[in-house]
Amino acid sequence: MKTRYFLLTLTGLIIMASCNVSQHYKRPNVTAENLYRDSTQADTNSIANLPWRSLFADTVLQNLIQEGIDHNLNLQTAILKIAEANASLKESKAAYFPTLSAGATVTKAKSSQAAQSFPAGLGIDLNTTTYQANLSASWTVNVWGQLSSLKRQAIANFLESDASKRAVQTALVANIANDYYTLLSYDQQLAITRQTVKNNIQDVETNKSLLKANVVTGAAVVQSEANRYAAEITIPDLETSIRQTENALCILLGRGPGPIKRLTMEEQTPVETLNTGLSTQLLKNRPDIQQSEFAFMAAFENTNVAHSYFYPTLTITAEGGLSTLQLKDLFNNSIFYNLVGGLTQPIFNQGQNKARYRIAKAQQLEAFNTYQQSILTAGQEVANDLFSYKQALKKVDLRKKELDALEKSVDYTKQLLTYSSATNYTDVLTSEQSLLAAQLASVSDKLQQLQAIVNLYTDLGGGWR
Repeated sequence: MKTRYFLLTLTGLIIMASCNVSQHYKRPNVTAENLYRDSTQADTNSIANLPWRSLFADTVLQNLIQEGIDHNLNLQTAILKIAEANASLKESKAAYFPTLSAGATVTKAKSSQAAQSFPAGLGIDLNTTTYQANLSASWTVNVWGQLSSLKRQAIANFLESDASKRAVQTALVANIANDYYTLLSYDQQLAITRQTVKNNIQDVETNKSLLKANVVTGAAVVQSEANRYAAEITIPDLETSIRQTENALCILLGRGPGPIKRLTMEEQTPVETLNTGLSTQLLKNRPDIQQSEFAFMAAFENTNVAHSYFYPTLTITAEGGLSTLQLKDLFNNSIFYNLVGGLTQPIFNQGQNKARYRIAKAQQLEAFNTYQQSILTAGQEVANDLFSYKQALKKVDLRKKELDALEKSVDYTKQLLTYSSATNYTDVLTSEQSLLAAQLASVSDKLQQLQAIVNLYTDLGGGWR
């Protein structure tokens, strides 16, 4: 009869599990519309959906990116964190099942007070030895949804670690591409500077000839020599920048410092069509935004867990085995068993539970603010890099016109210096210096264009596919 009442009570308590006190997660309302300033695109086509191999036509760059994905240490660490989160998820699932343990004990006991009650010589042995082998199981019933919340929290942590890995890869692709383009820009600036030095050396020889013909003065010769050295002195800095950028790229690739195989800046063809899609697509394309949402989800479930501490815990314990005073009789009619169900209701730790709940609630709000901030920041980054790309296009077009004019200016002033007295070498010097500055700036313009494409691609959530 007692067993029947116990089973009825147990059944009623398990039915109480339907009265789950946990809240169910729903994506919160966040501001994600119209985050791209001055953007009029209304379709959902986005370059973020392109695999990175489709965005970068340079096969050398493709190989470098793949090497980075295979060997970058930060990315390898992110992958290990996914394995850790997966193990935690399996641990949370195991909490649904009862624990089972086996044991064997030998207990020896003696009663000293009882020994004084019997006369000596009666042959009564007051030392007792008990042999016992048992199996015990314990099961915590998921009455208030605490175990479910812990499992969902573990799932959120796993998804957060996966999103973190994709965010690391996105940043890695962008860093490799940007460093590669920076390296090409230094190469081209170095080539321009070296060619300028050669031209300046020729100018020195020309001015020496003109000096003999009394066309120019000795000042022109000295100025041309100074102009040559002014250009040549920038070469060591460019070579240093090249070496440092190569070494930085090697770190991203997971290898020791060394040379980097590469093409030239002239061989790079920028993507012409840059579709940004809608800003709401950032929620599914940007890994860092997904990471922030999963962190908020984990904090949400942690609040559920903290809330469940206000309610009693139902634990069912079962134990059975063999027990005897004689080891030889262990398997002969020595079976014992018991089944216990218990409710544990917090009474004197309500203050601790309230504090735990308030902390969890505050952390949930902090995670939500971080989530919303990540969306706004993403919109800002897209707007900035889209504008930077458009401005780079304008600069490239204007720089071509400037270069054409300056090249003509250098030719005209040199001809005037040679065949008439309408000018002096200072004019030639000024035009040559302006041309060199414009040539170097044109390289920076193209670098800005290429890097704006890379940054916009990753801003929109590309790079992890």
